[in-house]
Amino acid sequence: MDVSLSDRVDDTDTILKEGDTVPASASPDPGPKPQPETASRPVNAACVAPTRTPAIAGPHGIRFDFNAGARVLLPKRESGKWRLTLKDLDTGNILFLNENTGALARSSKQFFVRFEIRVEEIRDDGSAHSIFTHRMDLRDRKVIIQFPVGTLGDTLAWFPYAERLAKQHGAKVTCILSNLIIPVLQHAYPDLTLISAEDAREQAVTDDAYAMYSLGLFFDDTAAVHQPTDFRLVGLHKTAAYILGVEPVEIAPRLALPDETRPIGERYVCIAVQASTQCKYWNNPDGWRQLTRFLKEQGYRVICIDQKPVHGTGIIWNSLPHGAEDETGNRPLAERARWLRHADLFIGLSSGLSWLAWAAGTPVVMISGFTHPTNEFHTPYRVINWHTCNSCWNDVRERFDHHDFLWCPRHANTPRQFECSRLITAEHVIGMVGKALETAPAR
Repeated sequence: MDVSLSDRVDDTDTILKEGDTVPASASPDPGPKPQPETASRPVNAACVAPTRTPAIAGPHGIRFDFNAGARVLLPKRESGKWRLTLKDLDTGNILFLNENTGALARSSKQFFVRFEIRVEEIRDDGSAHSIFTHRMDLRDRKVIIQFPVGTLGDTLAWFPYAERLAKQHGAKVTCILSNLIIPVLQHAYPDLTLISAEDAREQAVTDDAYAMYSLGLFFDDTAAVHQPTDFRLVGLHKTAAYILGVEPVEIAPRLALPDETRPIGERYVCIAVQASTQCKYWNNPDGWRQLTRFLKEQGYRVICIDQKPVHGTGIIWNSLPHGAEDETGNRPLAERARWLRHADLFIGLSSGLSWLAWAAGTPVVMISGFTHPTNEFHTPYRVINWHTCNSCWNDVRERFDHHDFLWCPRHANTPRQFECSRLITAEHVIGMVGKALETAPAR
């Protein structure tokens, strides 16, 4: 069963539990009274919630939409009943069948499903009469796609799939995302509407939305409510394709920069050594210094484009390597993208600037041991050590802790902590960099 009933308009509140099957002739067991916002609660507090009442008007006072799942409001009846059926048009499965005297129903599945809504009137004599049938069709409809605020890599990884949905269905797509990222994307995607969460709330963009989907990394979604398949199995970027129901073939996002000129005349390589948690770092203590020295010996300037020159916690702090030029700071994303656009190479970690480099069309050497290579976009210059512990991020048995900067689920507080990247040698990385510089065209 894929639907919960809540906020009934008669005197009985009912919640149908996940996995229940309610025959058409049966009355659902009464459950606890839901919280007032149950039917429209967003994925998290940062998300823009859909309207409390379904946005689209149907006949006989029925309202419906597909905002955070299929939602159907059936008005209270003084006599007879409604029979509501939800069907997956692509699989032919009946997902829900229930008779009631008025209810607000919402599917538990909030990713893309091509629903059919069918409402019948069951009169007092037991006869059934078709009242309303609607097959979901996104063509020329307003569809909202929400991206998490504050995550550069995730947003860039997922954005092309929003355009793919718009083109596949002919939908009018509005993307809600960070104001910091909008400037490098909006002119590259003129057929999409880009807006911040703050502006979306102020302008009430959800008031007339036909469908809404929220993208994210749902670690504890064991019931597959927000995603049809665990992102750790399909890759960080491709999870958006599965949520939106489009082809999961990777595609780099496009960037449109206000200044496309070369920042310096000499040939250079960009690096980014910082990350949001220690397991993402290249924890080899001398790796970056040796790599920087190698690059300078080859005649390259080495430009560090991290936001912070130093980052860490407690007794562990990470700084840009000796010999690298400091272009860190709170600068517009477009400025970092400009540096990347003309770099011969980018060397970084499994972090947002690697995704930005990929979007800029720059060859990427990615150093990561805690993620499996399928987690990120394909690069022929991926560095991982298979001789040591690796890929814990993509192990569904391990739960990432965003609050633990020193998260290492298998070897925390042991001599093996962070060995996945600590045992990636400078020799290994330099060899991959040399290969990339030989094959990558001059920029």
